[in-house]
Amino acid sequence: MKLSELISGFPFPYNLTDGDAEIAGITSDSRLVQPGYLFFALEGGTTDGHNYVTAALEGGATAIVGTKPLTGLKVPYLQVNDSRVALPHLAAAFYGFPARRLIMIGVTGTDGKTTTTNLIYQILQAAGFKSGMISTINAVIGEQVLDTGFHVTTPDAPDVQRYLAQMAAAGLTHVVLEVTSHGLAQYRADACEFDVAVVTNITHEHLDYHGSYEEYRSTKARLFMSLGSTLPKLQGNPRKAVLNRDDSSFDYLSQISTGTLLSYGFHPDAEIRPVKIRHETDGLSFFTTGIGQQFPINCRLLGDFNISNCLAAITATVFALGVSPEAAQAGISSLQGVPGRMERINLGQNFTAIVDFAHTPNALQQALQSVRQLTHGRVIAIFGAAGLRDRQKRRMMAETSIELADLTILTAEDPRTELLDDILAEMTAGAISRGGVEGMTYWRIPDRGEAIRFAISMAQPGDVVIACGKGHEQSMCFGEIEYPWDDRTAMRAALSEHLVIPGPHMPYLPTQDL
Repeated sequence: MKLSELISGFPFPYNLTDGDAEIAGITSDSRLVQPGYLFFALEGGTTDGHNYVTAALEGGATAIVGTKPLTGLKVPYLQVNDSRVALPHLAAAFYGFPARRLIMIGVTGTDGKTTTTNLIYQILQAAGFKSGMISTINAVIGEQVLDTGFHVTTPDAPDVQRYLAQMAAAGLTHVVLEVTSHGLAQYRADACEFDVAVVTNITHEHLDYHGSYEEYRSTKARLFMSLGSTLPKLQGNPRKAVLNRDDSSFDYLSQISTGTLLSYGFHPDAEIRPVKIRHETDGLSFFTTGIGQQFPINCRLLGDFNISNCLAAITATVFALGVSPEAAQAGISSLQGVPGRMERINLGQNFTAIVDFAHTPNALQQALQSVRQLTHGRVIAIFGAAGLRDRQKRRMMAETSIELADLTILTAEDPRTELLDDILAEMTAGAISRGGVEGMTYWRIPDRGEAIRFAISMAQPGDVVIACGKGHEQSMCFGEIEYPWDDRTAMRAALSEHLVIPGPHMPYLPTQDL
């Protein structure tokens, strides 16, 4: 595609110098440039892509996009006001605007995004739609499953558009996209032309990046504001906003959304509600009621928060897209679980071991309340708090665990370049503020593997041991190094040692050397 064709419908001001060029690909990473690529010089918090223009040209870039005046490039230069805003639109144009050929469902929120995304996908599959999914765990394109990375957020805009193009080419009709706040703030999901927008909740998270809860919430709101800009599609354009009536974000989102509102939740004013709820050791059941319909749901997931996730998925499919209740029933019941989300690890021990992704105060609260329903024994919680991230939640999460768990073990969780001892000290202050007593109700164990071992050594028949914060993630960051790490492998290693049976080795972390 010619650069001139690429920008023919570009909706923002620009200045193009030095003619035209054939474009074979798009990237913002100079290391990935191949001959014929259009290189985007993005400005970030720590790097400036304009410093890598020479490297991009050496790699074969045939055109450059940036915001600063550049001369002497000998290739076309497209100067724009904001290259991050420009990137998704030009990526969409390069791939032929694939979202216009798809029904696009976006799912955002603090907690529950991945589970809700998977539930919607399963319902669409059960309804007979050829569907795709892009989550923070993987991208599913027909029979193809692609890993989307280690510490992941919404993929970069060129990757999102490439996935969508592959889905459209494969004849898919519906796509569910998990949309993170970082993805929205950095415009990665722009040009996705959403037809249905879903929110799970908006609670305390990522304030280190967004600065305040209000700014974080307004970033999430971009998904709902985008509904009005979606162009009409031959396959229909419902423009539905699916909001959680129980969440504090409801009033705000209901005012700014440009789509028709649908609400779900336990709140008596929610349009879609659960009734006749039953919690079992192997899942839960309830009846969905609202807008003239009532039908039963059986789910293999655990906890009230997963009732909310199910309701969000049902509202987005049955009530927003007209999917049959039978498809919702079949899709939800078929979901065995989501990797690292309340995932049970069973090697025959006489207590319950669970790995969960809960890494926010709200998610930890929901997880601990849910596992409390599974046992008459004790709840033993293991978690940490990430370095170079929201510091407020360190204290809050420790406070939550002291209040809701019987025993709390504070440990490492991606300390990055911060001192792990300092992070644990901040968490300890939260534990003490709620009456925690070190060595009796809470412990500090820097090495995460040893923390899991310690929790298992204390477990008695009927107890629940839950490791929170890492879930499906495959690495842990110390300094600037990502060490291979999987909480599920670590839990199996500790359990096999405890039971004296064959099992995996405990993964290595540098805290083992202390």
